[in-house]
Amino acid sequence: MGGTRMSAPPFDAALLDRLMEQAGMDVLLATSKPAVQYLLGGYRFHFFEHADAIGQSRYLPVLAYARGQADRAGYIGHRMEKGQQAVEPLWVPEVRNLSGTSTDAMRHAVDYLRALGIASPRIGIERAFLPADALQVLQDAYPNSALPDALPVLERLRAVKTEAEIGMLRHASDSVIDAMLAVMQGHGPGTTKRDLVEALKREEAMRGLGFDYCLITAGTSLNRAPSEERWEAGGILSLDSGGHYQGYIGDVCRMAIQGEPDSELQDLLAEIDGIQQAAFRAVRAGAPGGAVYAAAEAALRDAPNRERLDFLAHGMGLVSHEVPHLTATGPIPYGAEDADRPLQANMVLSIETTLPHPKRGFIKLEDTVVVRPDGYEILGDRGRGWNRGGTAPR
Repeated sequence: MGGTRMSAPPFDAALLDRLMEQAGMDVLLATSKPAVQYLLGGYRFHFFEHADAIGQSRYLPVLAYARGQADRAGYIGHRMEKGQQAVEPLWVPEVRNLSGTSTDAMRHAVDYLRALGIASPRIGIERAFLPADALQVLQDAYPNSALPDALPVLERLRAVKTEAEIGMLRHASDSVIDAMLAVMQGHGPGTTKRDLVEALKREEAMRGLGFDYCLITAGTSLNRAPSEERWEAGGILSLDSGGHYQGYIGDVCRMAIQGEPDSELQDLLAEIDGIQQAAFRAVRAGAPGGAVYAAAEAALRDAPNRERLDFLAHGMGLVSHEVPHLTATGPIPYGAEDADRPLQANMVLSIETTLPHPKRGFIKLEDTVVVRPDGYEILGDRGRGWNRGGTAPR
C-alpha cells in the first residue's frame, strides 16, 4: 500500500455526501474513466487512454469513497501507474497500484472497504461500467449488501462545471471548429468522405485533441458513415464531430458547400439557425430546463419544414448526454428529470437542430452552450453559415 499527502478533494465533497445519503449509499466505488477522472481532479492513466483490454482481462481503475470520510478515500490502480503518479500526485490518502486485472482491482477494493470497518455497507456501483467478473468478486465478499446504481449520483455531482472545466470545453469546441474549417477549406471537389474524416482526425490531433468520431454526409446522401462517396462540385457537406481535450468533449456540427449556396440552401440553413437561436434565448440560470424545448417547439411550429426538422438538447461535459436531462423522447434513453428543475449556472448543454432534406441533403447545426446567471454563452460561436470548400490558398 502506498500513500500521498492528503489535500482537499477536487470536488464538492459535501454535495457528494448529501447525494449518497439521499441514494442510500454508505460507500461509492467509481469505475468508469470519466467518474474516476472527475473524482481524482483530472488524473487519467495515459497507458489506457484509448483501450482497456490487456491480456485476458482489462484495466479497471477504482475510486473508493466512504460517505463523510473524504480523509479515508482510496484509489486502486494498475501496477504501472506509479510513474505517472510520481509527477501527478493524487489527492487521496490511500493509493494501491497493485492490480493487473479487473478481478485484482476489485479484490483490493474489497480489502479497502473492510479496512473502513463498515458492517454490511450499502455500496454504490456504476452498473454500466463494472465488468461481470469484478462484480462477482464484490457480491461474493458482501452477499447481503445492497448495490445501488451510483451513476445518477455521479452525474448530478458533476452537473455544474467549474470555470476550469468550461475552459477545457471551450478549448475543445474551438479546436473542433478550427479543425472542421481547415478541412472544409482545404479540400476541393472529388474528395471522398473517408479522406475528409482522416484529414479531420489529423487536424484535431494537431490542436491537442483526442479524436472521438465524425458523422459525415456529402451531397444529397443522408448516410453519415465515412465511405468512398465524394464531395462533388455544388454538393453540400455536413461534419458532426466530437473531440476531447483532457476528457472534456467538444461536439459541434458545421456545414459547407463546394461553390455557392443557392437561395433555397440559404433559407434552409437560416431556418435551422432560427430554431437554434430561439432555444439559446431560453437558456439562463433559474429557468426550467423544459423552457429550452418549449422555445424550440414554438419556433418549429412556424418553420416551413417543421415535419422534417428534429430538435435535441442534452447535457455535455466528460460524457455526452449527461445531466441535465431535458427530454425523455430523444435518441438516448433516460428520463426528463431536469425538464421541471431550474437550470443552474455553469451547466453545459449541446443544442442541435437537424434537417434531413430528401432533395438537398443532410443539414444540421450543433452548438455547445453554457448556462450563465443572466443568459448563455456559446462555445465556438463561428462557422455557423455556409462555409466554402476548397478556398484555402495552395
